[in-house]
Amino acid sequence: MFTATTSANEKAAIEDNFRAIDEAAKLGAASLVLVCGPVKDRDLQRSRKQVRAGIEAVAEHAASCGVRLAVEPLHPMMVADRSVIVTLAEALALAVGFPSENVGVALDAYHVFWDPDVEALIEQSAGRTFCYQISDWILPIHGGLTSRGLPGEGFIDLCKLGGLVDAAGYSGPVEVEVLSNRLWALPPQEAFDAVVSSYASLQPY
Repeated sequence: MFTATTSANEKAAIEDNFRAIDEAAKLGAASLVLVCGPVKDRDLQRSRKQVRAGIEAVAEHAASCGVRLAVEPLHPMMVADRSVIVTLAEALALAVGFPSENVGVALDAYHVFWDPDVEALIEQSAGRTFCYQISDWILPIHGGLTSRGLPGEGFIDLCKLGGLVDAAGYSGPVEVEVLSNRLWALPPQEAFDAVVSSYASLQPY
């Protein structure tokens, strides 16, 4: 989170990201996913400038720690409470000002599948895709964060998206990130088995 309403809060946000980078380095994490912060005072332009300035402020430290920064675009419905970076094009525009081995993007199917330019943008993300996450878009939505579906339950063509990500050269893990009150209410083993089964149903792309 980089956006803030005061200069003091903006500085505190940058310092918090320094701490997150240090923690990622200690854990041996290859990447730190950046959820960039919501719009402040209804000023989207200023909020987005804060995000760019924040990444610029921490990028050199992250590189020195061996931690890649992965900018995650979120679905536009989350602009008010989670992130002003709401398209893959925006995330890439932030990343391309830095070396490709240091700053890239986090691709979450839930957040990018709707974009009419998603195929071309995934291709443009080659070499900068640091993680790939999947879940499914199901209806009705109860809150912005906790009503996702298991892969294959909803409206996202995850096989097609996965094929595009593979074709762009991504070879890392596929993270099944199902933020779901329904799934969390299940016994742990049952939830785990449901996730494994849903992912297996997508193979091969």
